[in-house]
Amino acid sequence: MSSIPKIVIVGAGYGGILTAQQLQKELKHNEATVTLINRHDYHYITTHLHMPAAGTDTIEHSRIPIAQLIDEFKVDLVKGTVKEIIPTEKKIVLEDGSLSYDYLVIGLGGEPETFGIPGMDQFALTIRSINSVRLIREHIEYQLALYKNDGKPGRLNFVVGGAGFSGIEFVAELADRLPQLAKAYDIDFNRIQIINVEAAPTALPGFDPELVEYAMDVLKRKGVNFRIGVPIKECLQDGVIVGEGEKIEACTVVWTGGIRGNGLIEKAGFEVMRGRVKVDDFLRAPGHDDIFIIGDSSLMFNPEGRPYPPTAQIAMQQGVLCAKNLAATLRKKELHKFVFSNKGTVASLGKGEAVAVVGKRKIKGWVAAQLKKIVDLRYLFIIGGIPLVLKKGRFF
Repeated sequence: MSSIPKIVIVGAGYGGILTAQQLQKELKHNEATVTLINRHDYHYITTHLHMPAAGTDTIEHSRIPIAQLIDEFKVDLVKGTVKEIIPTEKKIVLEDGSLSYDYLVIGLGGEPETFGIPGMDQFALTIRSINSVRLIREHIEYQLALYKNDGKPGRLNFVVGGAGFSGIEFVAELADRLPQLAKAYDIDFNRIQIINVEAAPTALPGFDPELVEYAMDVLKRKGVNFRIGVPIKECLQDGVIVGEGEKIEACTVVWTGGIRGNGLIEKAGFEVMRGRVKVDDFLRAPGHDDIFIIGDSSLMFNPEGRPYPPTAQIAMQQGVLCAKNLAATLRKKELHKFVFSNKGTVASLGKGEAVAVVGKRKIKGWVAAQLKKIVDLRYLFIIGGIPLVLKKGRFF
């Protein structure tokens, strides 16, 4: 019977991929076996999904075969859906079997947080996977086609719930795409409404106020109607109820109002806050030195005591450190604490427009849009080098 430790990574998102790739560099021959479990045989770039969802980019730019990102001689890829995690038995249950582990890395990603709003789970679309954005894209075009047949006004109303980064980036792409679709379907674009509803008192909550104002001005000029400080009370099949009972008729509601940790984690018995586990400084689950949790399902706090938002750059940094701490654990060496290094924040506002904060510097307009492209190209370079940059990069 083999005594080689078994490391299992569940989820091939930002954190999972970076963990697997870093382990390839860290581990010596036969020091441990590494298995990566993912529902699909591809990795998708979550921060790109708002573009294919709106139809301004192809899905292929957001999807990369995992086989191109890992060394098959060092990491075993298992395509499967995780049904249950059983820490007491050190076992992962899949739809068609199970795997045991000595060390587990949970990077399953998050799920939409609907805050209990009635009907949101049932009637709203969400930007969460390749399949979900394909559905959104086809749904939007289908509504325009139906409008030409039945003339139902609600088909021309597109409600986006949430004006955080995901919501703002999606409405920006939608505002770029819908004039083209209106022309293709012989519809007066002035009849189309893009309505962005946000319960918080500002769009892009927590972002620099000057840049928020700039972003909203850009999007208003593109035709976006903002309803800020107005909560969605209920989602219906034919629209939403907002504020004090006002109904906005819409056959399309896209929810971007937040994410929570993966439901499998709470079912596994971990203590969670909105589905996320408060991990220790070394990214381990409390009371489980053999389980690391990274990405959207991990909860960490900044020096001011506020939780870090679940972003791609945090997941990437956690993935790299997680691999290093796994290697240190195997060698009985000292583990390293996670210290987040903020590389800056960029929000796309559609073609040729963006807002960004890098250090104390505020950037907007065309320059910020180019910075967004550089950030995207940098990630492609990190995970796949120049060949992947040339194959999947967006340069124009």
